[in-house]
Amino acid sequence: MSNQFKNEIVEDKVEQEIQPESKEKVEIPKNFFTMMFTEGVISKEAATDMLPFIIYVAFLAMIYISNQHFAENNVRNIDKLNKEVKELSWDFKTIKADLMLKSTQTEVAKQVDTLGLKEPIEPPKKIVITEDEF
Repeated sequence: MSNQFKNEIVEDKVEQEIQPESKEKVEIPKNFFTMMFTEGVISKEAATDMLPFIIYVAFLAMIYISNQHFAENNVRNIDKLNKEVKELSWDFKTIKADLMLKSTQTEVAKQVDTLGLKEPIEPPKKIVITEDEF
């Protein structure tokens, strides 16, 4: 019967002698990203291989955000112009109504009276010229 425990201790000492002892190992803080890179979920090589795709996705995100801002600005401008069109349409309708009121015969007669002119009471006379008078 051999002593297995003694054999294991001897093997461990041999392995420790083969491996150089480091003076001090730097302790990496445990958080999500360090665990992801050190424990083999994503290796450093895979992360650097994915870098162009990550840059592409970031570029698309920036385009999406700028497009959203552009669309919102267009909506604001359209609302502003719609309000301006409504206001101008109301102005047009009021001015048109005033013109229609001022162009009636009674309103024209009142304006003419202020100038000192009078409305003719007699109907106009038709002037007839024959060919031999011409």
